Amino acid sequence: MIVQEMPLPPSIAWKLVLVLVLVGGIMLSACARAPRRPLPRTELRRLVFAALILYAVGVFASLTHHAVLAGVVYASGIAACALAAWLSRGSDSEDPPDGGDEPTEPGPPPDEPDGLPLFDWATFERQFRSYSSRRREPAGAGR
Repeated sequence: MIVQEMPLPPSIAWKLVLVLVLVGGIMLSACARAPRRPLPRTELRRLVFAALILYAVGVFASLTHHAVLAGVVYASGIAACALAAWLSRGSDSEDPPDGGDEPTEPGPPPDEPDGLPLFDWATFERQFRSYSSRRREPAGAGR
């Protein structure tokens, strides 16, 4: 009769499986294609708030020595955060701000021939010389 020993005790094996599932979920939320439609920000805030509540429940379960329950609740919170991260990627940076205002158009280009505004170098150099000739205390000299 052949008896095979388990390479890992069951108490460690389920923890490793849980770690692999959570890391896979986090990687999926970061690398998967973004959703087509963005989720409203209020819904994302609710999802993140729910994850924070799950973390708080997990802390309470840990403090009351319910390790398995704490692990399950922590894993649920991590999964909720990963889901929120993936859903937040659906928002488009081209969307107008929350106020509903359309983005303003940039002003007309300058009238200069090369498209750059004029810069008064003489005034700049005069102001720079005035600034550099002032007497200043070194930093930390009064200590």
